[in-house]
Amino acid sequence: MSRESRTALGLVGVVLTMGALAWAAVPFYNWFCRVTGFAGTTQVSDAAPDEVLEEVVRVRFDANVDEELGWTFRPMQTKMDVRIGENAMAYYEAVNNTDETITGTASYNVAPEVAGYYFSKIQCFCFTEQTLKPGERVEMPVNFYVDPELLEDRDASWVRDITLSYTFHRTEPKQAALDAVPANNVN
Repeated sequence: MSRESRTALGLVGVVLTMGALAWAAVPFYNWFCRVTGFAGTTQVSDAAPDEVLEEVVRVRFDANVDEELGWTFRPMQTKMDVRIGENAMAYYEAVNNTDETITGTASYNVAPEVAGYYFSKIQCFCFTEQTLKPGERVEMPVNFYVDPELLEDRDASWVRDITLSYTFHRTEPKQAALDAVPANNVN
């Protein structure tokens, strides 16, 4: 193989490797954030721990909405004192202020970021897309707890105030996206 061919083959390999790494970056970053709580990413759990401590954390609730959505979105309580390890439930309200059916998806995080690894959701409206008809109002629960292991982490043990923040964005309903795909006609 000539020197030019080896160089061209090497460059093609570099381009393919860079493309593969770029393609894998988003799923890897999402996985990394879920595992480590990086950037305030919360955890998902099936149930609260058996251990409930006397130590209390104040959870504040924040709501934001993308201007293109046409919804009003707010927490139904602004704060809640929760014992560490306690299973707690809070509610958010969403109202579709438009004359069309709209689907939205909520992105979320907690602050301070170090608390993300210890803030676990059992049930949340943010796990699925929400579709509201014109003028429809819904109350959406989030069931959560703060893991007792928070107190064992020297970088997070000082946390006694956590803000849970959601932002709703307009999205295309998954079924509508599937309906838009033309069926293959086989003769």
